[in-house]
Amino acid sequence: MTKSVKIRLLAFLLLSVTFSFAIGQDVKIKLVTLTDVHATIFPHDFVNDRPMDGSLARVQGFVNEQRALLGENVVLLDNGDLLQGQPTGYYYNYIADDDVQFFARILNYMGFDAASVGNHDIETGWEVYNTLKHQFDFPWLGANILHIRTGMSFFEPYTIIERSGVRIAVMGLVTPSVPNWLPRKLWESLEFTSMYSAASYWMNHIRENENPDVVIGLFHSGAGPDIEYAGDENYLENAAHYVGKYVPGFDIIFTGHDHRVRNITFNNSAGNEVLMIAGQSFGRSAAVVDLYFEKSEGGGFKLLQKDGEIVEMAQYDPCQVFMAEFATEMRAVREFVNQPITRLQNDLHSRDSYWGNSAFTDFIHQIQLELTGADISFAAPLSFNATLNAGTIYMRDMFNLYPFENYLYKMELTGEEIKNFLEYSYGLWLNTMEGPEDHLLLFRDTDTGRQSVYEPIRLANAFYNFDSAAGINYTVDVSRKPGERILIENMSDGSLFDPEKKYAVAINSYRGSGGGGHITEGAGIEHALLENRIRWVSEKDLR
Repeated sequence: MTKSVKIRLLAFLLLSVTFSFAIGQDVKIKLVTLTDVHATIFPHDFVNDRPMDGSLARVQGFVNEQRALLGENVVLLDNGDLLQGQPTGYYYNYIADDDVQFFARILNYMGFDAASVGNHDIETGWEVYNTLKHQFDFPWLGANILHIRTGMSFFEPYTIIERSGVRIAVMGLVTPSVPNWLPRKLWESLEFTSMYSAASYWMNHIRENENPDVVIGLFHSGAGPDIEYAGDENYLENAAHYVGKYVPGFDIIFTGHDHRVRNITFNNSAGNEVLMIAGQSFGRSAAVVDLYFEKSEGGGFKLLQKDGEIVEMAQYDPCQVFMAEFATEMRAVREFVNQPITRLQNDLHSRDSYWGNSAFTDFIHQIQLELTGADISFAAPLSFNATLNAGTIYMRDMFNLYPFENYLYKMELTGEEIKNFLEYSYGLWLNTMEGPEDHLLLFRDTDTGRQSVYEPIRLANAFYNFDSAAGINYTVDVSRKPGERILIENMSDGSLFDPEKKYAVAINSYRGSGGGGHITEGAGIEHALLENRIRWVSEKDLR
């Protein structure tokens, strides 16, 4: 090869590299997404008075580090259930009187780019979530939440975030089962529609009108099934996998609601790969996705790669600037939870509730019966392993009894419905024992079909669905099959229990609205008829 040919070839290669760099310039964007923070703003558990591994204060430290590296190419998202869970939420939602709501100040300070609405955010009530909708500096998303009067989305259905020229579409959805759990007065102006239908409609709209380079699903819903669903989609609680598979167009789906960590990929119905990811609840970890793009010749950007990881927040110290900024607010919460309320003669342990009669649930039953004047009370241990020690009871202890803002109902049920309710509850709770070596509690099956107490989540069903009853004397025969176990002997005062008689029943609003299925699948009352059974609703939450 002659020297002139070598020079011309070198010039051509340099030109090719330069041209390739011009049209293939890489852009990296980092998505940082939290879910189910449950008011864990500070690195302190105000209920149990101890430090916490999670919190938005720790997240702020992590986000500061990432922003120092990537600047505005860090996109910060929240995936719902922010407003309830710690006393911080209760205090600033209902007691503090601030011109700008506390959670708006916190999330605006941190620089969130978008958030989705969770079911517990709706549970705070219209005044709280409507105020926040207007005070957040970012769009609060809920594409399947409609305003009944207008038929339009009450929250923003989606938003477009632009970073370094890349157009990021973020669509928010919430589980449509909210009316199954909450009193109508909390959502009476709203309608919750199918996630699938809303996603289909808005995906078409986004594709036709927004020219996105990447589409993100911010779904306050668990993964759920990935098979075609034959039932009513409006009652499909966990539908993220289903929507991601059968509504082509999503590149990444962030899940929430079910408090399950995941980082998986699957192919949608068009054959394209979807990343589905979620971090831990209570700000203990973040779902972090690195996106790599190259600029296309015709304009826009092509997504080359998406890498997801779960980043633990315990390794990051709380941001001291954040802590100083909100020190007064943290001090106010501490003073609130340290208020003495009453005294207990003996210790109360929620774990005793799983084995039979317990002082813990008896305490709840007693309160419910006294407040309502009902004949019978239904209640479950709402904290898995809580202890109320003998001595002074403080405000913080009330959050061990009732972690969320449930109301108290008095409903009318027949004796037969009460028995069927209990059959359903104990079917979730107890194993059928054929001998003394069998487990009493019903544990989740392993892949081999054998039961094991060593599963990460051991119980087959959620402990907060293990309702017992007071006001009646009854026996649970665990040697019999579910549906045939309950023998109600009489009322607690010794009078006859009549299957055909109508009884006044004290029950929390989650259960009375259909949560857990006890009153619909168990007692057999149609969901549409539940409101007709309600005789009284407390003005305030059970605490």
